[in-house]
Amino acid sequence: MRWIIYGPGAVGGVVAGRLAGSGQEVAVVARGAHLAAIRRDGLTLRQLGGDSVHRLESYGDPAEIEWRPGDVVVLGMKSMDTEDALRRLEVDAPVVCLQNGVVNERLALRRFPRVYSVCVMLPAAHLAPGVVEAQCAPVPGILDLGRYPHGVDDTAASLSEGLRKAGFHSELRPDVMRWKYRKLLMNLGNAVEALCGHADGLEDAARPLREEGEAVLRAAGIPFASAAEDAERRGDILQLRLQRDGGSSWQSLARGTGTVEADYLNGEIVLLGRLHGVPTPANETARRLVVDAARRGTPPGSLTPARFLEAVREAAG
Repeated sequence: MRWIIYGPGAVGGVVAGRLAGSGQEVAVVARGAHLAAIRRDGLTLRQLGGDSVHRLESYGDPAEIEWRPGDVVVLGMKSMDTEDALRRLEVDAPVVCLQNGVVNERLALRRFPRVYSVCVMLPAAHLAPGVVEAQCAPVPGILDLGRYPHGVDDTAASLSEGLRKAGFHSELRPDVMRWKYRKLLMNLGNAVEALCGHADGLEDAARPLREEGEAVLRAAGIPFASAAEDAERRGDILQLRLQRDGGSSWQSLARGTGTVEADYLNGEIVLLGRLHGVPTPANETARRLVVDAARRGTPPGSLTPARFLEAVREAAG
């Protein structure tokens, strides 16, 4: 099996580096300065115990790849880039969504018959071209997976085995989307973290977003794993060993990418709320403010939690 990591950013890059480090065959599809740095210097994986550098097959577009039987495509880009990425992908291979949010699998299943979903619990960072950082050790992450929309098969078992060989915890989940909806609820606070940084009152500011999210999922009849189930699965597996300044949305503002994933995290709750008649002023406010911050190039931590909650109250009337 050759792993084609399409979008080797924070999570995809750490997975690529760990797979390569365990002796598995890996190629990456990247872009811009990140691609140039990987081609020039290799992919640097920063983790507890020291850096490792991996010289990987690297491509700027999937059309450049000489596809062969046994290839598996792993989507690692943020959700707002998935549809364009899938348009460029013409291959009869399994497609694995190593992504947050719940929209990517549906997009992939429109074009590819074999789609797999991963519930990602992997604190990681990508702030400089060619460099990714695994922030937990000795286990870098938990990557449970299953076939989409449900079930498991031999390919899922092979994927899980490969991830375990690379040092990840990975279990097969026939109901993997139930776990991904729990992860979606947790990711709703990403926008507030990006806007406010790690200021006092951050958890109070994020709580209304998750409460709205649970209400919306119940109204829509969408099952999701409980917080207790999630806590039991995580246990004490993920031990943060390197400094973590912020999650993926915080990193997008810090890098000045101009885009952020909130339309597919908070926006998913807003959409479902509108479809099922559930008000979602906290998620709509978070989505609107962080998207505007990304567009304007505003750095993370530009808003206080108190001011965010005030904006939510204004939106709620």
